Amino acid sequence: MPTSRALRLGSGVVLWVYVASHLLNHALGLVSLDAAEQGLRVALVVWHSALGTLMLYSAFAVHLVLAMLGLYQRPTLRLPAVELLRIGAGLAIPMLLVGHAVATRMAYEWYGLVPQYQRVVTALLHTGSEGRQLALLAPGWLHGCMGLHMALRKRPGYHRWRWSWAAAALLLPCLAAAGFLHMAQEVGALLPQAPLPQLGNEAADGARAESLQNLRVQILSMYGLLLASVVLARGVRAAREHRN
Repeated sequence: MPTSRALRLGSGVVLWVYVASHLLNHALGLVSLDAAEQGLRVALVVWHSALGTLMLYSAFAVHLVLAMLGLYQRPTLRLPAVELLRIGAGLAIPMLLVGHAVATRMAYEWYGLVPQYQRVVTALLHTGSEGRQLALLAPGWLHGCMGLHMALRKRPGYHRWRWSWAAAALLLPCLAAAGFLHMAQEVGALLPQAPLPQLGNEAADGARAESLQNLRVQILSMYGLLLASVVLARGVRAAREHRN
């Protein structure tokens, strides 16, 4: 029976690989928009497969449950700043990525709209939200890298490579941002008169856009309720312990 530590590390590695694959795909935009589109097609084959879907969603569920349990069970939240940053980044991930997941994966599952960089980047250029898109993966990447560092820091072999690891962890998101901006320039030059898309052009019409937006609001509401319930339960437990 795996321990909670092993489950946390295993699920975290799967999620970290998922985020890393997205960053690598963005970085392909430095080559060309077509190269990024080809990389995205490969990623879809992997993550939209039955095995990839099972691994990804199971890892997310396990990691979320363990995070909530950890938040409830911690005797105190008076922690070092680095640990608070790691926890805060982890709890922010669902709030930042729900919209992206709904507009891509759920639009694909419900309406068969295959994610494409050209469509997504065109939408972001129209709405002026390129910066927000670049920031979406930052909390997940930061949380994952810090978690892996804490899990591996006591292993002798890790210390020989820690500076190379730190450099790669810093370089990859920079390359991803540069690649995304390069794709934005390419799309802007190719489609200067592109029509304004709805919901990142992931929905074919207003009804689809409304359905996906409603799903996004429902998921965020459920996550907010879950987080608030854990915080409230912590408060109740603390009050009981204080009385006793």
